[in-house]
Amino acid sequence: MLLNRLLALVTLLVLPGLAVAQEAGPQGPGAMMQIIFLGGFILIFYFLVWRPQSKRAKEHKELIGGLNKGDEVLVNGGLAGKISRIKDDFLVLEVSEKMEVKVQKGAVTTVLPKGTLKDI
Repeated sequence: MLLNRLLALVTLLVLPGLAVAQEAGPQGPGAMMQIIFLGGFILIFYFLVWRPQSKRAKEHKELIGGLNKGDEVLVNGGLAGKISRIKDDFLVLEVSEKMEVKVQKGAVTTVLPKGTLKDI
């Protein structure tokens, strides 16, 4: 009788623990899915951030490399003028007659069509 009670008590205490240990809980994504997710994230980052930024930088570098004396340009601050002299990293812009301003080449945003300054 005591043995039966002891056996019943042991089964009541041990069996629920075994049932919990055997249950398969929800599993996270496998290693392959994580690699695919990471690769997709890198592709999105490349096409939305890195590639457009490098393309704009390349176009700006070509723009600055193609500047010549007499070109009409627009500078970052909204200043428009005609290039009168070009040095290594600087330009001298003629803003109006007998008024010249020195600016960095990197500040040039666009080259305006010829005659734009006369129309303003």
